[in-house]
Amino acid sequence: MKKTLLAVSAALAAMALPTASYADLAFNVGAVSDYRYRGISQTRLKPALQGGVDFTAGGFYMGAWGSTIKWIKDVPGGGSDVEIDLYGGYKGEIAKDLAFDVGLLQYWYPSATSASWNTVYKNPNTTEAYGALTFGPATAKLSYALTNLFGNYDYAAGKDSKGSYYLDISAGFDVGGGLMLTPHIGYQKVIDIANASYTDYSLTLSKDFSGVVPSIAIVGTDANKSFYVPGANANSTKFLGKAALVVGVKYNF
Repeated sequence: MKKTLLAVSAALAAMALPTASYADLAFNVGAVSDYRYRGISQTRLKPALQGGVDFTAGGFYMGAWGSTIKWIKDVPGGGSDVEIDLYGGYKGEIAKDLAFDVGLLQYWYPSATSASWNTVYKNPNTTEAYGALTFGPATAKLSYALTNLFGNYDYAAGKDSKGSYYLDISAGFDVGGGLMLTPHIGYQKVIDIANASYTDYSLTLSKDFSGVVPSIAIVGTDANKSFYVPGANANSTKFLGKAALVVGVKYNF
């Protein structure tokens, strides 16, 4: 599936070439006190370094983003320290104040698997299709897994997690002085994997200082406290979905 997304990205780039006058290339780098994805810590509740690049041409876009992680190595035989996301899609307007966004996203964990990993999980690399609608300050988005979701697989029942989905709603409000308040709630449904589905929430306050964007967020979940732990290989029983404050800073350029 990764090759499929790269092919789509290449096609988007080719389509954009004749109209380079309205193309844009942007970069970002940053750090967070804890990399939370859909409410679950990807770094065992520890800091992460992150960065990405985005290319847009009209409504078409593609990009890549990466972060340091720890959860792959929390599984026996896991060998990846990074997550790399590759994505591409199209944004447009349906009517005044009503916009849409559709695309594909590939989560890639280089050198993640080994023989011992494969006794517990499937390949963690995951492909999702997504669609979003934005009306005014609010956005509703559905992400649908076209593969196993992050390697989750029920070996006893022979069931995979393909078809899992994540539905979330968020909004952005300028509360004065350039301060942005962003509430968010989401539901992760993990197909045929016991105790894996959950709801997450967050409330983030941020401000853009000429490209430097500090943020502070309250993040939490109702995830299963036995399922979402690093485990014996990491010698940790910390709950990765617990409510916590997460601070970060990002530089856009």
